[in-house]
Amino acid sequence: MNRFFIAQLGKTIGLWGDLKLHLHTDFPEQFKIGQSYESDRGVLEIIDINSKRGTIKFRGYESLESAKKLTNTKIYANQKHTIDNCTLQENERFWFEVIGASVWEDEKLLGIVTEIQRLMDTDYILVETDKSLVQIDLPKSFLIPYIPRYIVDMDRAQQKIYARDAIEILEAS
Repeated sequence: MNRFFIAQLGKTIGLWGDLKLHLHTDFPEQFKIGQSYESDRGVLEIIDINSKRGTIKFRGYESLESAKKLTNTKIYANQKHTIDNCTLQENERFWFEVIGASVWEDEKLLGIVTEIQRLMDTDYILVETDKSLVQIDLPKSFLIPYIPRYIVDMDRAQQKIYARDAIEILEAS
């Protein structure tokens, strides 16, 4: 099952096992007392979280010494956990829904999304250009800002993204 990197633990804070929580997700609300997460050090269960201080504490790591063992630990969530615990706003998509989707403009297949890159506050989809377009000397890949100016709609069932002016971006790449 796919898992997604969502946070990393920093240094200990105080004397009772609190750790700095560095988020790598758009959904901080998924971190709740009682939730368990996969990590590169096994499964961790949250017993306390302080969003104002940006700290978290896990069962079995309630002392300063034991919590230090978790410094730099990476926290992961799987697809089911993400869907169950994260609320999307209208027209928002999970990255795992976008990666692998085909990109279309005016009935023309431009390519397939291979990854998403975040630059500053904007997400960009990296599109591997369709072979038919590469054969006419267009670039093998290009980036499209994932904003309403370029992304018109997405059909989740068919995994299709409908774009506007993306051909111009491809030709200018």
